Amino acid sequence: MQLPRHIYRTWTQADLRQACKLYAVTDPRWLGDQSLAAAVAEALVGGATMVQLRDKGCDTVELAQLARGLAPVCRVANVPLVIDDDIEAVKMSGVDGVHVGQSDASCARAREVLGPDAIVGVSVQTVSQAKAAEGAGASYLGVGAVFSTPTKQDADAVSLVTLTEICRAVAIPVVAIGGIDARRIAELANTGIDGVAVISALFASQDIEAAAEELRRAVDEDL
Repeated sequence: MQLPRHIYRTWTQADLRQACKLYAVTDPRWLGDQSLAAAVAEALVGGATMVQLRDKGCDTVELAQLARGLAPVCRVANVPLVIDDDIEAVKMSGVDGVHVGQSDASCARAREVLGPDAIVGVSVQTVSQAKAAEGAGASYLGVGAVFSTPTKQDADAVSLVTLTEICRAVAIPVVAIGGIDARRIAELANTGIDGVAVISALFASQDIEAAAEELRRAVDEDL
């Protein structure tokens, strides 16, 4: 059954800049015996500021169910929760928004369906894509892969020069993604990004909370 849309708060651009600092992207491959909610809770305690539910093995109904389970955890921590690439799952679960790629549903379509208060993130790799996404109503941009990453081996590389140009070309928040760990955050210091998105650097850790603390400390010190 489809549930009514019920965003629990409106995120201003200033809110989103803060929320983009340490952007946690879930990956079921790293969970082991731990529940998704427990893993995300550890990440939030450690300092994660935003969560993207990403599970390519789930259909829309399953994603919506997972999102409904994560929503209370994120709301207690006062951080946004978005779903990767599934606008209908967002509508069904009532979470804060969606993140789409260049080959997914368009940013304009997501904005049309979810309305003006929803968060709509867009993956980009060029300045022209960034400007187009901003013009279509994107709330923030994800740019990458900035470093090689085992999580998405087919991801094309984005140079730090291009990343910097994208940050200068748009007014909305920009998050770097791809192969980022605590040691590499300093390399991104002068690009203009608002934060970093991480997957394995966080959820592949034996101690997710400690990994989040280390990542957040690096973000706060270096960006």
